[in-house]
Amino acid sequence: MSALKDRLTDGVYGLGWSTVKRLPEPVAAGLGRRIADFTWKRRGKSVLRLESNLARVVPDATPERLAELSKAGMRSYMRYWMESFRLPTWSEERVGKDVDIKGAEHLLDGIASGRGVIIALPHLANWDLAGVWVTRTLGVPFTTVAERLKPETLYDRFVAYRESLGMEVLPHTGGSAFGTLARRLRAGGLVCLVADRDLSASGVEVSFFGDTARMPAGPAILAQQTGALLMPVTLWYDDTSVMRGQIHPPLDVPESGTRAERTAAATQALADVFADGIADHPEDWHMLQRLWLADLEERPASGADREASPASDRDEPSDRDEPSDRDEPSTPAPAQAADRNPGRDRDGERTA
Repeated sequence: MSALKDRLTDGVYGLGWSTVKRLPEPVAAGLGRRIADFTWKRRGKSVLRLESNLARVVPDATPERLAELSKAGMRSYMRYWMESFRLPTWSEERVGKDVDIKGAEHLLDGIASGRGVIIALPHLANWDLAGVWVTRTLGVPFTTVAERLKPETLYDRFVAYRESLGMEVLPHTGGSAFGTLARRLRAGGLVCLVADRDLSASGVEVSFFGDTARMPAGPAILAQQTGALLMPVTLWYDDTSVMRGQIHPPLDVPESGTRAERTAAATQALADVFADGIADHPEDWHMLQRLWLADLEERPASGADREASPASDRDEPSDRDEPSDRDEPSTPAPAQAADRNPGRDRDGERTA
C-alpha cells in the first residue's frame, strides 16, 4: 500500500508539472481558484487549522471575517502551486514584470561587502518566485536546503525543479548541510531559508502574536558562526498578477551573552519582522499546520507531526547542525491540501 501511495503521490506532482505549465495562463489561474474553493468548502483539517492560526493573527476578526480570510488564504496557497508548476517556463522579462521587491540595495550591498548574507523568510506568498527574481533579475546565485521527501522520486523532482530555477539545493539529512552553508557564507555567498516554523526540541521559543511558538535556530547560528548578515524578507500578493515584497535591513545579532542567549535574541528579532509582514497580509501566510506550543499541547506530537530542526540552539553547535527551509508539502496533490498537513515531511515541506 505504501509503495502504491508513493507512486500515486509522485505521479500527481509529475502531472502537475507536465500539464499545468502547458495551460494558458487564465486557465491555470482559474483552475487554482476552483481547487482552492473546493477544498475550502470541504472544511478539512488544514482549512480549520488555517482559520485557527489566522484567529491569532487577527484576534478581533468575526467568524465571517475569518472565513473570508481562510478562503482567500486557500486561493493564495493554490496560486503558489499554479505559479510553481509554471515557473520553469517564465522568462526573465516575465519575472521582472511580475515581481516587485523593494530593498534590493540591502541584499546587493551585503553581497558586495563580502560578509555573506542569510535571507530568512516566513511562509508568505511564493518564496520560489522570489528566489527566481534573485537569481535572474539580480543575478545573485544562492544556496538553500530541502528535506528529503518520500518517495525519493518526489524529492528528486523538487530538487531538479529548484535547480532549474538557478538554486543550489542541499539535502537536509546527512549531517553536511550546515557545514556547506557556513562555507558558502564565509566565501561571501547568499543562503536563503524559510524560517517561521520548527517543532523540534532544538527550535528557539519566541513570542509570536502574543503566545509562544518555536522557530529554527539555524539562521541566527549561521550568522554568529560566520559573521554573515541576517536579513528578513516578507512577501505578499496584490490584486494583480504581481507579487510584491520587502527585503528588510540586516538585523543586529547580539555580540554579548551566551550563544544560546544571542541565538534567542536574533531569532526573536526575526519573528517580530515576520509578525509585522503576516499581520499586514494574513491571507498570504500559508500556515496550514499547528505552530504555537499551546496548540501542539492539544495532542502529543508524533513523528509525523514534528520536523527535525535544521540547527540546534545549544551553546556549541557543530557543522552537523543543519538549518532548513522546512518547507515542501507532503500532500499527495495540491487539490488535497485542505485535508492533509502539508507541513509534514514538508519537509513534510512546502518548501522547499
